[in-house]
Amino acid sequence: IGTQRVWVVTVLILLCSIHSLLAAPAQQGLGQSETAPNKLNMTAKGVFESLLNFFRPMTCRLSNERPLIPCQVESLNASECLKNHCCPMKIGQDLQCHMPVKDDVQLAIRLILLTGGGFLILGLLPICCCAILQRSPCINPLQRISKKVRQMAQERRERREQ
Repeated sequence: IGTQRVWVVTVLILLCSIHSLLAAPAQQGLGQSETAPNKLNMTAKGVFESLLNFFRPMTCRLSNERPLIPCQVESLNASECLKNHCCPMKIGQDLQCHMPVKDDVQLAIRLILLTGGGFLILGLLPICCCAILQRSPCINPLQRISKKVRQMAQERRERREQ
């Protein structure tokens, strides 16, 4: 019973980590991913976009290597900037909107966790199946009671009754 609980806990931890990776972060401004949809869209296009956004994370964090590309926003306020999937940034007293940049660190972390989870599942699946099937009398002939043993047990019972 103890090993079964360990397997259940391991699978639950793995599922929770995968769910947290697939869950889109909320849009809250600077430093957050700006590609997250506000509501869950389960159409084919929505699923494709979510999958594409998972493998193409964007961020508003500034990088010295990449130039800032300005967004074309009519009014210069932070909410309009965020609605157009742009990043608001204050330079002095001026508010400017720029396009989010690709987040390579987040992409690397997601890919490492995804491949690690895949290897964990592929490694643990045969072990779990063997542990479960080993105790099954249908699969494992050593778990079945042979006819000879059954006859001996029945004869013992009959002797006890007499």
